[in-house]
Amino acid sequence: MVQIKTPEQIAKMREAGLVVAAIHAATREAAVPGATTHDLDQVARKVIADHGAKSNFLGYGGFPATICTSVNEVVVHGIPDEKTVLKDGDIISIDAGAIVDGWHGDAAYTAFVGTGHAPELIELSRVTEESMWAGIAAMKVNNRLVDISKAIESYIRRQPRPATGKYGIIEDFGGHGIGTEMHMDPHLLNYVSRKRGKGIKLVPGVCLAIEPMVSLGTARTETLADDWTVITTDGTWSSHWEHSIALTEQGPLVLTAPDCGRAKLAEYGVKAAPDPLGR
Repeated sequence: MVQIKTPEQIAKMREAGLVVAAIHAATREAAVPGATTHDLDQVARKVIADHGAKSNFLGYGGFPATICTSVNEVVVHGIPDEKTVLKDGDIISIDAGAIVDGWHGDAAYTAFVGTGHAPELIELSRVTEESMWAGIAAMKVNNRLVDISKAIESYIRRQPRPATGKYGIIEDFGGHGIGTEMHMDPHLLNYVSRKRGKGIKLVPGVCLAIEPMVSLGTARTETLADDWTVITTDGTWSSHWEHSIALTEQGPLVLTAPDCGRAKLAEYGVKAAPDPLGR
């Protein structure tokens, strides 16, 4: 069953989304050479506490931290610790979430640590982020779930190939529904699979976390012995971007973007729904 939200419930999810946006802003500033991933987790914990929210990552399936910190070849679910020290030239994907009055927000971004990053890394992050926005722009009333998958994959496939030869669209992980739980139906692939069909029809009240993960090589991953950390099988570095979005009668509302997605969606000829909190 896909959970359909009322406008009042979407407003609560927007509150949670703004907490996630605040976590992103604070951790982005703190992601500097010499910082540990544990330091970033402490920053996120403070933001959540300052907003009177709860963490939806801490304790989820036994996960021991407030955010996921995935450095370089780590695709997703990296566990913050005091041993992982960020270095100049690293990239890090930070996945964060929050709960407000039982409603969830979830989003991720890729940050560049220090300076001197190779052009292919900068382009990798750009391609991954823009493919997410292409997917968000396809979140329209009466479209199907597969239209989002197609938009994400098509954007990536249209880009010039990197020096490594190709972009790998990670196959083992994708987007998901979100609402009273962090992970809900439907599962959203970042590529088109004929086996999965067209998926649900998109109607007002559907809320999705759209999150492409792309590497500079393989689409395949493996999970390390900690049962959480996911890396590319060929060691190529990867990028992860995510937003939580509510579909409304007035269009998509990017719950975890400070401006509701207005600026980026305008680039795709899509008007974002107004902020239910009047921001």
